[in-house]
Amino acid sequence: MSTTAPALQADVAVIGSGLGAVAAALAAARAGRRVVLAARFDRLGGQATTQLVPALDEHPHVETGGVSASYRAFRDLIRARYDGVANPGGGWVSRLCCEPSAAEEAIEELLAPHMAQGRLTVLRGHVPIEARREEGRLAFVRLRAADGTGRDLVAEVFCDATEAGDLLPLAGAPWVVGSEGRDAHGEPLALPGGPQPGAVQSCTVGFVVEHDPGADARPVTDPAPEGYALWRDAQPFTLEIAGWDDRAHRYRMFEHGPDGHLPFWTYRRLREGAVLGGRDAALINWAGNDYADRSSIDHPQEAYAQAKRLSAAFLHWLRTECPRDDGSGRGYPGLTLAPQVAGTADGYAEEPYLRESRRLRADAPVRQQDLEPVPGLARAANRPDSGGLAMYHMDLHSRIGHPASAYAPTAPFQVPLSSLIAAEPGNLLAAAKNLAATQVAASAYRVHHGEWAVGEAAGALAAQSCARSLTPSEVVGDRRELTLLQARLTGDGVPIAWTLDVPPGDPRFVAVQLLAAAGALCGRRAAELDVRPQDAADAAERQALREAAARLGGDPGRVFEDLDPTTRQTSWGDLAVALAQRALDQAARTTGGARV
Repeated sequence: MSTTAPALQADVAVIGSGLGAVAAALAAARAGRRVVLAARFDRLGGQATTQLVPALDEHPHVETGGVSASYRAFRDLIRARYDGVANPGGGWVSRLCCEPSAAEEAIEELLAPHMAQGRLTVLRGHVPIEARREEGRLAFVRLRAADGTGRDLVAEVFCDATEAGDLLPLAGAPWVVGSEGRDAHGEPLALPGGPQPGAVQSCTVGFVVEHDPGADARPVTDPAPEGYALWRDAQPFTLEIAGWDDRAHRYRMFEHGPDGHLPFWTYRRLREGAVLGGRDAALINWAGNDYADRSSIDHPQEAYAQAKRLSAAFLHWLRTECPRDDGSGRGYPGLTLAPQVAGTADGYAEEPYLRESRRLRADAPVRQQDLEPVPGLARAANRPDSGGLAMYHMDLHSRIGHPASAYAPTAPFQVPLSSLIAAEPGNLLAAAKNLAATQVAASAYRVHHGEWAVGEAAGALAAQSCARSLTPSEVVGDRRELTLLQARLTGDGVPIAWTLDVPPGDPRFVAVQLLAAAGALCGRRAAELDVRPQDAADAAERQALREAAARLGGDPGRVFEDLDPTTRQTSWGDLAVALAQRALDQAARTTGGARV
């Protein structure tokens, strides 16, 4: 491989094609840094495009809070392509199901201003193949282009936003994969005993189909795919699925199931013909085509090929043996692949949907216990170094050698910035599903908005590291520097604490976010996601606000006094604003950092 092309120089290098990569590049470019995004595929978006899961897995508060301004802009731009239709696919798995082309176009529109202004360069069809370290830092990453040529990418900070954490081993960063084992952290959902690195979660090669009811009377003449009978019986192929409540949930294709469940067809429908015109188009991503025979991390090419064969077999079953809703026979021959919707030549995903990645190894990773509901509280355990929010249940699909799925609820949780920092090299950050979290906890971060939140936090941290000439660890490890970073994040509309009734755009948003993440919530404000900023603060809440402000200012031993006696009648939100302003001034003054 030749490396005749000159090396590219950047402040922040983002490696990857998915939503984490997009969010990281946006955040770093938004902060004014020079960014190079090296993407494996021509299409950006990962889960929403090349992995064919544009039925967005999100949390129940997504329409009003709990996501950043940039993620909300992504969703708004998708809807704009359908003239404001809220759910173009009408799929019931999500409040927003769309065609992958809509997600791709929304991403391109978000990136375009930064590319036009020269802050962002996007390299498509480039994969990392080598990394060079010098004095504990990652000096450059060598990329291979689709034509076989190579190019070196030099940067101050690197963000690994690849789908499988591909940069971690190249850079010599400590990493884990599979199950850490229950012995490691006492997680109930971890596999019993010690580590099982081969027990990686299943991957899925999704596909998009349309349905022509008039063709259901025609016989299927296509031969069964190779290995069809084995796949059919081993998976098994069925419209029943093991539910989170340990019961089998029974579905029908186009009608409500015998248990009242909505139709299988509309589960991940991406295009609703009755609303948009034309035929329906539905994504098939189901337990029936979850592939768990070989690890997608250890054997990526073989896993993709076999997972695609499995999906072809499942489609054949749907067309020939799936029980019909009316009991008149078996199979729906009118189901045909829809490559024009999938954006691929054959209607199958360009890459597998990975539920698991290599993850940063850490002494104290995010664990199941850190995300679980806490009695009497509305949120999971608070993380003062929060860089973003997510909420999704811990959802473990079948693991290699362990076919049973596993599920546990979570409370609204955060993205700890410390979980993004590699122990070595010191300028490498996780920016996707590869954060320092256990297999169990990472299963709650892996969905669309969670990956976006991780990437956005990493991009902002990388930019602040460059701006302050500090390592990411130094930024997060110094309370005053961390405060300035969190102020920049919240100033850009990134929530770092769950306060649903104080959205971005509210003049109190930054202050409330900073103080809430620093531990200011107590009493009823800790028991609800609404903090009611207009209400007066009692004595305990005033004390909690002052102590949180002192921590933000970098002096936890000093409790800020009231500004003047009249503040005793001030609302909780106004007091938060006054105290946060003082804390930010102190943090900026004592570090020499810019006041945000």
